[in-house]
Amino acid sequence: QVQLVESGGGLVQAGGSLRLSCAASGTIFNIYAMAWYRQAPGKQRDLVAAITADGATNYAESVKGRFTISRDKAKKMVYLQMNSLEPEDTGVYYCKQGRTWNTVDESGYWGQGTQVTVSS
Repeated sequence: QVQLVESGGGLVQAGGSLRLSCAASGTIFNIYAMAWYRQAPGKQRDLVAAITADGATNYAESVKGRFTISRDKAKKMVYLQMNSLEPEDTGVYYCKQGRTWNTVDESGYWGQGTQVTVSS
């Protein structure tokens, strides 16, 4: 059974940084794309960043230049380094396994989410 466990969320002031981690188990981690989604209060869940099995990355326009997604295949971990945080970055962040090596959609396995709150 695939499990994705996020950690690293918390409360931070605007301009600060956080690093989210996602530990994957029960999956052939190296062959799938991975992604981070965000759900702000009262809004739908949106893709924030994705990384393919071979390391290509993609970001939402709102986080480009501030967030960095990475993966450690040996440890089966995915990370999201978030810098220059803004109050608009507040939400629950979810780790997501991709559907294929380079495709991410909303089907399949999700983590339980980790709360990020950015105060102004």
